This record gives sequence, structure tokens and C-alpha cells, in this order.
Amino acid sequence: MGLDPGLRRLALGTLLAAYPGPTPPDWALDLVGAGLAGFTLFGTNVETPAQVAAATAALRDARADVLVAIDEEGGDVTRLAHATGSPYPGNAALGAVGDVALTRRVYAAIGAELAALGVTVDLAPTVDVNSADENPVIGTRSFGDDPLRVAAHSAAAVDGLQGAGVAACAKHFPGHGATVADSHLELPTVDVPLSVLRERDLPPFAATVAAGTRAVMTAHIRVPVLTGDLPATFSRAVLVDLLRRELGFTGTVITDALEMKGATVAAGGVGPAAVAALAAGADLLCVGAKVDAALVGHVVTEIVAALGAGRLARDRVEEAAARTAELAAWTRPVGAPGPDPGDLGYAAARRAVRVEGIVAGLDRPLVVQLHATATMAEGRVPWGLGPHLAGTEEVRVVAGETGPAALRALAGDRPVVLVGRHLHRLPGGAELVEGLAAVHPVTVVEMGWPGRWRPAGVRAFVATYGASHANGRAAAEVLGLAG
Repeated sequence: MGLDPGLRRLALGTLLAAYPGPTPPDWALDLVGAGLAGFTLFGTNVETPAQVAAATAALRDARADVLVAIDEEGGDVTRLAHATGSPYPGNAALGAVGDVALTRRVYAAIGAELAALGVTVDLAPTVDVNSADENPVIGTRSFGDDPLRVAAHSAAAVDGLQGAGVAACAKHFPGHGATVADSHLELPTVDVPLSVLRERDLPPFAATVAAGTRAVMTAHIRVPVLTGDLPATFSRAVLVDLLRRELGFTGTVITDALEMKGATVAAGGVGPAAVAALAAGADLLCVGAKVDAALVGHVVTEIVAALGAGRLARDRVEEAAARTAELAAWTRPVGAPGPDPGDLGYAAARRAVRVEGIVAGLDRPLVVQLHATATMAEGRVPWGLGPHLAGTEEVRVVAGETGPAALRALAGDRPVVLVGRHLHRLPGGAELVEGLAAVHPVTVVEMGWPGRWRPAGVRAFVATYGASHANGRAAAEVLGLAG
């Protein structure tokens, strides 16, 4: 026997799926017609603005109120500009500038661009307070390490996006900034009293709720005082008691991708994770990036089976589907031409650059970029000074494979500009920088989270607070190397 059609449609109304390639396949359009809440777009879905607009129009032809979401944070996390890097600086750079009005303008520009392409939900801003320098997944995605500063910029980002007609989604509740593990790969733990969460991690979420954010995204992190051994995504104490009752949030709770190890390991798979998240109070389930019709069917079957077995209350799923429908009713794709980023993002990135030491007088330097892996949230996006250099030689090396002596030989009598991301935690990075600086003139450009580490002996330390296209140009300009 097949699934009950009513229950199938109810379950589909809580799912945010994905599809491969630039054009929605027939199965994706069929699922939208059958009641699927919507789709998240990833870099694999993005080629050109015209192509994205055509894809979202095709989804809306299948059902007018379909949700179309995307992770467009600016800075290091971009889907629209995954091939080149974002023309906007990310949150860390905006936080370093400290101009709340600028943050609002940048997010309004991002929102207008998304609305013009038919995207209705931006899975942004990241409002985590990056309190751990070793955090491998938040870092420059955060407005900073001060809760009040992060709160002010988070609210401004929500205002900017939603003023452009795109729903904002504050993430990752109750706060991913103190973790030293990546929830894509494992279940991180934040073992602190509730009083610390209220003082350190919750103020930005309270600010975005007050600003009217339409959605909040859960974190696949374990907070023992609230969640026991389970992630926050599966915790009613987090999603209902803390988020809804204490902070007063009335919008849509969206899960982080259920395919992530932080969720699947704890639940035993994507299907059981979907049931656990709904039972805990989540409304819209982000299935993940690698999704096909079979996976959607599997998740729907798990939800319907849980309803039939009494493990999941029907009124809870109806509540979730209703909140998702309310989110869809609020969003309205504009369909008008989007703004040209122009100088806004690049000027903002230039204001964020911080210089310690002397950068004047660099004569024919050798630019050395240290290889750095990307997180799953960032994906493979070009970064560095390369696209912005005018006649300056650049080489790319791997720390641990190329030593100071080899770099000194390559440079000859030229000074070295050494470019990296998160150098303080890159294996072999600190040793390479300080070993070279001990025998050769070195200027360091840190395009990740600068933290508190400063290399000994360098001529200058330049922090961009991000690795977007805009951040790279800003650094090249500051060094006098830009074309």
C-alpha cells in the first residue's frame, strides 16, 4: 500500500530539499506540485543570474508559494559568486568596521540581488559569537567575539535583508561560536552553564528576534545542560523552552542540514533525524545538499510512519507545516533587475583592513599563498591576492611541504608577502612564517580569523577579516600591489 496522500503532503510541507545542476529536474517540479515546501540552491545550481532566475521561475510555475533558499552570507560563504568570490566582505569584516548602517546597506544589497533572482529566503546572517579562536567552522562568518557588537550587527543584517523582501534566518541557535569542532563532521559540545549562554551566545538571537527575523536555524551542537547527549536540533528545551518561550520567537525554525554528521550520527540517519527534529519543535527541515527523489521519499516515509506509530503527534507536524506556509506567504520574489554591487562591498572591505607594522615600500615582492582547505559551509571558492596583482609574481605552496629555505631561494632579494587563512591553526603555518621571518623580510596577510596569534619577526601583519574577492582586492590595495 502507498502512503496516505494527505499525510504525504503534510510531511512534504516541512521539507527543504535540493537538486543537482542548473535546471530543476522533473522530479523536483513534481515534488513541488505535490506539496514540498521548497528547495535550497547551492553552488552547483548557479551558473549565471539569468539561469538562476529561470530556475526559480520554473519552481514557481510548479507552485507559486514554493520557498527558494540559499546560503548567501557574503564574505567566505557565497553561492551566487562561488566561481569568483563574493563582491561583499563577510561578517567579521563588517564587525571590524563597526558601522551598523554599513552592515544594513550591505545586507540590503545582497537581499535585493536575491529577490531579483527569485530567491525568497537567505539562510543568513550567521549571528554566532566567535568566542573560540580555534573554531573551524564559524570564524570570519561571525561579526566578532563581543556579544553586544554581534547583536547590533545581526539585527542590522536582518533589517537589510527583510527590507529587500527576502526572509532572514539567524543561525546557529543556541550558538555555534564556542565550538572547536565542525558539526558537518561530528557532534561538537559546548559544556557551559545556562548563565554563560545567556550572557555570551544568546544576545544576538534576542536582537534578531526583536528585529523580526522570519526564521532561526538550529545548531547541531550538544549543550549538556539543555540537550543531554543529543544535538540542539533534537531538543525541546532549546527550540521550545528557550527559543520560543524565553526569547519569544514566533517565526519558522529551520534545521541545519540533516545530512550533517552532527545530526545523522545522533539519530541514526537522515529519516530518523527528520522525525526527531519535528518532535523537538523544528518546522522546516533542511535535508541537505546531496538530495534526490529517493531520499525525499525516504524522509517522507519515515515521518508518516512515525505519525502512524504515535512517535510523532499529527498536530505538531501540522503546526510545523503551517509555520512554513506562513514563511512562504510572507516572502515575495521581486523579479526586477538586481543592484550592481558597485563600490559598496569593495569600499566596505577596504575599511575593514587592519595593519600592524609597516607596509609602505614593498618593492617587487614575491607573493606566497599558503594552501588552506575549505569547510563544507564555504565550499571551494577562489581566494587570495592573485586576481588583483599587477605584474607581481605569485606562488602557491603547502605548509609542511615547502620550508623557509626554499621560499628564501625563490624570493632572492625580494621581500615576501605571505598570504594565508587561519594561519594560527594551519598545520605548519606558524612555523613556516616565523622561520622565514627570522632570515628574510616578510609581510603576512591573514585572510581568516586573525585571533590573538601574531607571528614573531614579521615586517607587518595585515588582517582582512575574510577571504572574499572584495577582501582580496582591499589587501592588494593596502599593500600597493593592485592593478
